Formats: sequence, structure tokens, C-alpha cells
Amino acid sequence: MKLDRKNKQLGNILAVLGTAILLYGACLEFYNVAWGTGVWLGEYSLKWFILFIVFVFFCVALFLGIMFLIWRPEKFMVFSMRVAVIRDRIFFLRWLFAVALLVFPVWFLQYSMWGIVFQGLYIRALIWGTVVFIIAGIFTKGNSLIGWREFLAALILTGSAFSIAASLSGASNYPFSLGWSEGNRLWDYSTVFGRALYDYPVDRSIPVLSDRSRLLVGGLPFIIPDLTIGMERFWVGLTQILPYFFVGLASFSKSARNKYTWLLTILWVFLFLKQGPIYSPLVLCAALTALLWRKPLWISIPLIIYAGYAAQASRFTWMFAPGIWIGMLELSGAALLNGKLAAKHWVRAISLGFAGFFGGFLLPKIMPLFEKNMDMADIGGQIASAGNNMQTITSEVTHQPLLWYRLLPNSTYGNGILLGLLIAVGPLLIILIWLAINKKWLLSIWQKLAIFASLLAFLAVGLVASTKIGGGGDLHNMDMFLIGLMFTAVIAWFNGGRELILDGDQLPYWIKAVVILSLILPALGPWRQMRSYNYGEKSMALVTLTDAPDEKSLELLPSQEKIDTALETIEEEISLARQKGDILFIDQRQLLTFGFVTKIPLVPEYEKKVLMNEALSSNSAYFEPFYSDLAAHRFVLIISELLRTPVKDDSFQFGEENNAWVMWVANPILCYYDEKTTLKEVGVQLLVPKDGQLDCSEQLP
Repeated sequence: MKLDRKNKQLGNILAVLGTAILLYGACLEFYNVAWGTGVWLGEYSLKWFILFIVFVFFCVALFLGIMFLIWRPEKFMVFSMRVAVIRDRIFFLRWLFAVALLVFPVWFLQYSMWGIVFQGLYIRALIWGTVVFIIAGIFTKGNSLIGWREFLAALILTGSAFSIAASLSGASNYPFSLGWSEGNRLWDYSTVFGRALYDYPVDRSIPVLSDRSRLLVGGLPFIIPDLTIGMERFWVGLTQILPYFFVGLASFSKSARNKYTWLLTILWVFLFLKQGPIYSPLVLCAALTALLWRKPLWISIPLIIYAGYAAQASRFTWMFAPGIWIGMLELSGAALLNGKLAAKHWVRAISLGFAGFFGGFLLPKIMPLFEKNMDMADIGGQIASAGNNMQTITSEVTHQPLLWYRLLPNSTYGNGILLGLLIAVGPLLIILIWLAINKKWLLSIWQKLAIFASLLAFLAVGLVASTKIGGGGDLHNMDMFLIGLMFTAVIAWFNGGRELILDGDQLPYWIKAVVILSLILPALGPWRQMRSYNYGEKSMALVTLTDAPDEKSLELLPSQEKIDTALETIEEEISLARQKGDILFIDQRQLLTFGFVTKIPLVPEYEKKVLMNEALSSNSAYFEPFYSDLAAHRFVLIISELLRTPVKDDSFQFGEENNAWVMWVANPILCYYDEKTTLKEVGVQLLVPKDGQLDCSEQLP
């Protein structure tokens, strides 16, 4: 009892201290916004002075209220009971109020100009915390003001809303690329269902870098006539949301009887896996794998074979993932009988695991045999050659440089892969280990080994892939590990974890803190990212409010006037050049896809992502025809990103990638071609051939 009392007192002290720091920091951030807006009083304008004073009074009142709630809870008993009575009487209205509260921070931070102004941690944390506590209070039943389950639900709901909003942030009709390769990826997606958009021979395939699965998923909207770039971007945003929901639906299908818990667990899966993020083809394979868990073998075996085949077709490093996942789920998710696994669980785990390996490893070798006239000796030779696949995998992994320093904090990814991964999964690992150590989640030695060995294999592959040049900028290469750990949490949930986690009275204070942290950390990234990139016409006012050094630092999209001017300039240059020869879009190919420029024969080769991929591999054979075409001035006009040639070291973000691009792409182009026009506002450069015969041997790698 004394220990509980001391822990409670310590918790109260920390709560008061944390509240004081939060509110003080929020007031300081608001002051920095308000100061410098005018000369009415010091550097305050009248409007912002009044807003600042009101905000300070709100923070003081909030602090005093929390102080009394923590140290004099008996004073709030009558108030709490009155609130509970009112809350129960307005059941329908409180749902509407909760939805409005859930939408408010998303609108305020991402869809209004105030998300640009209020980017400080403290004000954003104050908004988030206030919304969480009010929503939790709205849904709490009985005489309690805020319940444990309701508090967790509010955290999941708000965090999911932030992540959904961040995923849809690019749904814009802005015609130019929103990122380094974003526009060209939209072009990639169009090449399956939208190839009629291009002036290109129908009997020739259009080569793209993306795999078939991603093209099918991303390109599905191109079956719609007159698809706009905003509609496609909205769909791409949905593909970063819906597949995660499918995994949650499949993984927690046993919880469907309690629809509220089911919804929250689905949202938790979405939140946790979005930390990668993970490409949708693998997420869909994971959803199919989860759906097959505990299903009859007659349907599970053929579908897990398909899952393995589909995974390797998207990326060869994924070939074993579905087989390992289903084996782990079947073995470690089985109930023990007298502390042992029944034989049927071994049979299911082994047969389904092997089926997954067959689909990902052997079936790709066997499939071509059905298309050829081969005898049994040829078939045997082809199957035997599958053993060489591991050597091929090793070669594929190592054909590009491995930058091991990116495992540690670096300029490309501030936390580094190891620390970033620890932040993403650390709280969940602590909860899972605590459940196992305290016998809340019972596992046999074989079940523990299945989980540990599977996660270790995924971890090793992910760490190596993250060090490849071109990677290491986030956790997306830890995809198989993150999904495997999520499946581990699902197993624990259905084997004792659910009742314990949802019953706050059974949890020690420190585990409660870890549970809360496990829900906050996945939402921090989207929470920080939410802001609008519009309001270019209000850039001067925003510079004043944010104390930004200049308009460029705000990273706003150009005004419509500047966008129209840039499109007109590009169209004029193309009109002058189209009759003289080929026009190459290295970048900004979405301008062709969505009809911003028209009547241009497609030149599919030498696309930006392909050039970068081959540059990272130092593939001189690929670049020989490219350099020949440049020297012959095959292209009368090249549309590119702004080409620069500075060489950078690893203190710069993606320094090695920049150097590969400069050496293999930028230097050769700028030797043979001159800058005609540079449109800095939209990140486009137009280049034309230089006059005369040129010797660029020193500029070529």
C-alpha cells in the first residue's frame, strides 16, 4: 500500500510538472507568433495582443483546474457526477460533439493556414491533449470522469485521424511534382490502364521501374475517363490507408463481436504499420496471410501459395515472408494442451509454411515451364536451379554499395535506422516481454523459438536493405519485421493480453505509461507533418507570423498565377521544338499523363527513377546509349529537375545518391545541353543542345 501511495504521489508530481512545462511552452510559442505583428503595443498588433492575453488566461485556468483535479480530487466529485448525468442524457449529441472534436485538429493543422503558423511542439501537444481528454470524457460511462479504456480509445482515434490526414495531404490538383519522384510515379501507374493517353506504338511495351503489383494498385483509377491528377493523388493516398485496414480486419476478425474494440484494434494496426511506411503489395499479402490463419487447409494452402508468389513478384526479398508469417501464426498462436502443442498445430504450421515457401521460392521457377515445350530432364534442371536463388539474392543485395553508417544517426535519417526502429517498436516489445515474463501470455519453448527466429530473420534482412545506397531514409525496408511484430502482438492479444491491457486496474503504473507511449509514438510523425502547402498568396503575412527568413523557407506551393505562367512557358517551348525532333521528359511526366501538355510522342526511356537506379549501380552499359543520344543531340528539348553539380559528403542528406546522380546524369547532360529556361517556382528546367561538336570525355564517368 505504501508503495502504491508513493507511486501515485510521484505520478501526480510528474503530471503537474509536465502540465506546467507544456502550458509554459505553449504560451511562449504563442508569444513568438503574436510579437512582431504590429506596433499597437511594442510589436503587437491589437488583434494579436488580445488573442495572446486570452490564450494566457486559458492556460492559467487550465493549469489551476488540473492542479485541483490531481491534488483535491474530492472537490470534483460533485462536478464529476453532474457531468456524468448530463453525458448520459445527451447520448446522440455527444457522438456528434466527439466527431467534431476529432475533425477539428485535422482541419486546423492541415487544411487551414494556421497549421503553417502553429508548428511548435507545445501548442500542437496542447491541442492534441485537450482533444484526447475531452473525447475520453465524452465516451466514459458511469460516475468516472475519464476511464482507462476510453482514454486509450481517444488516443487511437486521434492518432489515426492524424495519420489518415497526412496520407491524404498530397491530394492536390497541383500539376507539377510534389516530391523528387512523385510525378513520375503517377506516370508509372498510368502505363497499364492508361497507355492510350500516350502517342506510342501499341505493339511496344512501355518500360517502367515499378513492379507489376504496384502498377496495378496505383493505376486502377485510370479506367475512369478524364481522370484528374487530384483524383489519382487521392487514390494513391487511399492505397496508403486501406491495405493497413485490411490487415487489421483480417488479423482481429475474432474480435468482430465487439465492434468498438474491433474498430480500435484495426486502427492500431494501421497506426503501427504506417511507421514504415510499407508498400501496399506486401501489406495486401499480409492481409491475405492473416485471413488464412486457422482456416481449413483445403483453402489455406492454395491461397498461401498465391501470397508467396505475389510477394516475390513484387520484390524478391519478400519471397519467404508469407510462409514465415503463416507458420508463426499457426504455431505460436495455437493454444497449449498441458503446456504442449498438439500434433495438428505442427501439421498446419509446417504444411502452410512450406506452401508459402513453395509459392515464393519454387513456383516462380516452375511457372515458365508450362509455357515451353520441355521434357522431364529440363524440368528437373529448372527445379534444381532454384537452389541457386540464394546466390542470386546475395548478388542483388550487394550490387549497390552498403552504407552501414545509416544504421546510426545521420543527415539522411536523423535518428538512424537502429534508433528509429527502437522508438517505433520499443514500447510494444516491452509490453510483449512483460506479458511473457509475468506468465500473462503463456508460450512453449517452440512457440518462443518460432517468434524469435522469424523476427530475427526479418530484422537482419531489413537492416541490410536499409543500408543500400538509395535507402535508409525511413523504416520502409523494415517492412517484414514490422508486420511480423504486429502479428506477434495479435497472438499475444488473443492469448491473455486483451483482458489485461484493457483493465487498467491490473497494470502497474509504469506499464500504463508504456502502453500510452506505444500509442503516442506512432502518431508523432503524422502529427508533426500536418500542415497546408497552399496559401501562397498569403506568403508575406505568413512570413511575419512564423518569423520565417523568407517566403521560400515556408515551402508553399506557388500561386495559381505562377503555375499558369510556368505551364504556358513549357507549352511554348514544346510548340517550338516538337517539329524538330524528340522531346525527352526525364522528369515531370505526369504533365503528359493528365493533359497539361499534349500532342507529344512519348519517349519512355531515360526516366528519372531509372537513371538514378542505374547510377546507384554504376551500370556503365546502361548509360552508353544515353550518352550516345546526348552526343548526337537526339533530343531537341529535355525537361528535367533543376540540374546542379555540387559533390557532397555524408554530412548532407542523401549525399552519396546526389554524387551518383551528378556523376552519371547531371554532368553528362550539362556538357551536351544548355539551360534554356529554369522555372524555379515549380522545380523545372528546360535544356536544349549546345552548338557544335563537343568533347565530353572528361565529364563522362
